[in-house]
Parts: sequence; structure tokens; C-alpha cells
Amino acid sequence: MATPRSETEITAAAEQTQQAVTRYATAWLAGDRPALFACYHQDFTLHYFGHNPLAGVHRGKTASLAILAEVTRRTNRQLLAIVDILAGPQRGALLVRERFHRNGRTAEVERLLTYAVRDGLLSECWVYDQDQALIDEFLA
Repeated sequence: MATPRSETEITAAAEQTQQAVTRYATAWLAGDRPALFACYHQDFTLHYFGHNPLAGVHRGKTASLAILAEVTRRTNRQLLAIVDILAGPQRGALLVRERFHRNGRTAEVERLLTYAVRDGLLSECWVYDQDQALIDEFLA
């Protein structure tokens, strides 16, 4: 059984999550790749859902960033907006709007990126897409 945390510990954990997710969002909006990459923990794990060649659990910063780079290559994705930033003591999240473009086809999608934070860095991400079938078509 987990030891209950004090109100102070819960607040501190939520603040750490908020800082990590906000730092990431700020770097992404600015297009600052070095700052963006610095937000990931070395042991980062990416959970990419769907029925496409990139779906699966990708362990390690290098493997995860390679998948994210391939998503960008295949979709020419562009961040349009950070709709919201959410943070609690155990998870943080970004609700984002992105534009995908491939083979003359364009789509705008909302995506929910849920994060775990460790040592002040993003340690795990689960990607939830508004329209998974559409994303699968773009990534096929």
C-alpha cells in the first residue's frame, strides 16, 4: 500500500509537473529544438497508439525521438496551438492542435499528450488522437 502524501508533497509534485510541461510547451511553440529535446528524460517512454507502422511502445529518449521525427517526416506536421496545459501531482497534459499534410491531403487534429514527469523531465508520454483512424491513414 502506498504511503499517503501530505498536502505539501502533493502541491510540490503538481508544481513540478506544471513546470516541466510548461517548459516543453514553450519550447515547442518557439520551435526551439535544443530546448525541446532537453525536456526529455534519458529513460523517456513513448506510447503511440493506433494501427500504423509507428504505433507501439518506444523506450529510451533516442528511440522515442526517432519515432517523433518519423511522424513529422511522414505528416509534415505543424503545431497550430497549445489549447491547454493541465497538471496534477501524477500527470501533466497538453491539449494541442496540429496540422498534418501528406500527398496533397491536409487535416487539422486535436491531440492530447499525457505526460509523467521524473527528475523535472518528461519521462513518459501517451498520445491520444481525436481521430485515430485519420492519423493511421497519414502514418501508413
